[in-house]
Amino acid sequence: MDKDFVEKMRESLIAQKKEILDTLAATNADFRAIVEEMDPKDFADVASDDIDRKMIEALGSQDIKRVRAIDAALSRIQQGRYGLCMKCGKKIPQDRLIAIPYAVLCIECQKGEERRNR
Repeated sequence: MDKDFVEKMRESLIAQKKEILDTLAATNADFRAIVEEMDPKDFADVASDDIDRKMIEALGSQDIKRVRAIDAALSRIQQGRYGLCMKCGKKIPQDRLIAIPYAVLCIECQKGEERRNR
Protein backbone atom coordinates (compact mmCIF):
# COMPACT_ATOMS: atom_id res chain seq x y z
CA MET A 1 0.00 0.00 0.00
CA ASP A 2 1.23 3.49 -0.91
CA LYS A 3 2.99 5.09 2.09
CA ASP A 4 1.54 8.54 1.36
CA PHE A 5 -1.98 7.09 1.30
CA VAL A 6 -1.42 5.19 4.56
CA GLU A 7 -0.06 8.34 6.22
CA LYS A 8 -3.10 10.28 5.00
CA MET A 9 -5.36 7.58 6.46
CA ARG A 10 -3.44 7.62 9.76
CA GLU A 11 -3.97 11.37 10.01
CA SER A 12 -7.65 10.91 9.15
CA LEU A 13 -8.07 8.23 11.82
CA ILE A 14 -6.39 10.39 14.46
CA ALA A 15 -8.60 13.34 13.44
CA GLN A 16 -11.74 11.18 13.72
CA LYS A 17 -10.71 9.95 17.15
CA LYS A 18 -9.95 13.51 18.27
CA GLU A 19 -13.36 14.62 16.99
CA ILE A 20 -15.12 11.94 19.06
CA LEU A 21 -13.09 12.87 22.14
CA ASP A 22 -13.67 16.61 21.60
CA THR A 23 -17.43 16.06 21.24
CA LEU A 24 -17.46 14.11 24.48
CA ALA A 25 -15.36 16.75 26.21
CA ALA A 26 -17.89 19.38 25.19
CA THR A 27 -20.77 17.43 26.73
CA ASN A 28 -19.23 15.66 29.72
CA ALA A 29 -17.31 17.46 32.50
CA ASP A 30 -15.49 14.33 33.78
CA PHE A 31 -14.40 13.43 30.29
CA ARG A 32 -13.32 17.02 29.61
CA ALA A 33 -10.94 16.81 32.57
CA ILE A 34 -9.35 13.64 31.15
CA VAL A 35 -8.91 15.15 27.68
CA GLU A 36 -7.51 18.43 29.01
CA GLU A 37 -4.83 16.51 30.94
CA MET A 38 -3.64 14.80 27.72
CA ASP A 39 -0.77 16.22 25.78
CA PRO A 40 -1.96 16.78 22.16
CA LYS A 41 0.77 14.45 20.89
CA ASP A 42 -0.68 11.74 23.15
CA PHE A 43 -3.72 11.33 20.88
CA ALA A 44 -1.60 9.16 18.60
CA ASP A 45 -0.10 7.31 21.58
CA VAL A 46 -3.53 6.69 23.09
CA ALA A 47 -4.20 4.37 20.14
CA SER A 48 -1.85 1.79 21.60
CA ASP A 49 -3.21 2.13 25.15
CA ASP A 50 -6.39 0.68 26.61
CA ILE A 51 -9.22 3.15 26.86
CA ASP A 52 -9.43 4.57 30.37
CA ARG A 53 -12.44 3.30 32.35
CA LYS A 54 -13.81 6.83 32.74
CA MET A 55 -13.63 7.27 28.99
CA ILE A 56 -15.64 4.09 28.48
CA GLU A 57 -18.27 5.32 30.93
CA ALA A 58 -18.50 8.62 29.08
CA LEU A 59 -18.65 7.11 25.60
CA GLY A 60 -21.87 5.87 24.03
CA SER A 61 -21.80 2.30 22.71
CA GLN A 62 -21.49 3.44 19.08
CA ASP A 63 -18.65 5.78 19.97
CA ILE A 64 -16.91 2.99 21.91
CA LYS A 65 -17.08 0.77 18.82
CA ARG A 66 -15.76 3.55 16.58
CA VAL A 67 -12.88 4.45 18.91
CA ARG A 68 -11.90 0.78 19.23
CA ALA A 69 -12.09 0.34 15.44
CA ILE A 70 -9.95 3.45 14.96
CA ASP A 71 -7.42 2.21 17.54
CA ALA A 72 -7.29 -1.18 15.80
CA ALA A 73 -6.72 0.51 12.42
CA LEU A 74 -3.91 2.64 13.86
CA SER A 75 -2.38 -0.53 15.28
CA ARG A 76 -2.60 -2.22 11.85
CA ILE A 77 -0.81 0.79 10.34
CA GLN A 78 2.03 0.38 12.85
CA GLN A 79 2.22 -3.33 12.05
CA GLY A 80 2.20 -2.77 8.28
CA ARG A 81 -1.09 -4.65 7.84
CA TYR A 82 -3.37 -1.68 7.13
CA GLY A 83 -5.57 -2.06 4.07
CA LEU A 84 -5.55 -5.87 4.04
CA CYS A 85 -8.80 -7.78 4.53
CA MET A 86 -8.74 -9.58 7.88
CA LYS A 87 -10.70 -12.49 6.38
CA CYS A 88 -9.28 -13.19 2.92
CA GLY A 89 -6.04 -11.17 3.02
CA LYS A 90 -6.75 -9.27 -0.20
CA LYS A 91 -6.17 -5.53 -0.46
CA ILE A 92 -9.12 -3.39 0.60
CA PRO A 93 -9.83 -0.86 -2.19
CA GLN A 94 -8.62 2.67 -1.41
CA ASP A 95 -12.11 4.07 -2.11
CA ARG A 96 -13.50 1.86 0.67
CA LEU A 97 -10.74 2.97 3.06
CA ILE A 98 -11.42 6.61 2.23
CA ALA A 99 -15.10 6.07 3.06
CA ILE A 100 -14.41 3.90 6.14
CA PRO A 101 -10.76 4.34 7.20
CA TYR A 102 -11.10 1.65 9.89
CA ALA A 103 -12.60 -1.00 7.56
CA VAL A 104 -11.27 -4.50 8.28
CA LEU A 105 -12.97 -6.41 5.46
CA CYS A 106 -12.94 -6.03 1.70
CA ILE A 107 -16.33 -5.39 0.08
CA GLU A 108 -16.89 -9.06 -0.85
CA CYS A 109 -16.17 -10.34 2.66
CA GLN A 110 -18.26 -7.55 4.21
CA LYS A 111 -21.23 -8.49 2.01
CA GLY A 112 -20.79 -12.12 3.07
CA GLU A 113 -20.79 -11.11 6.74
CA GLU A 114 -23.93 -9.01 6.26
CA ARG A 115 -25.74 -11.88 4.53
CA ARG A 116 -24.72 -14.26 7.30
CA ASN A 117 -25.95 -11.85 10.03
CA ARG A 118 -29.44 -11.35 8.57
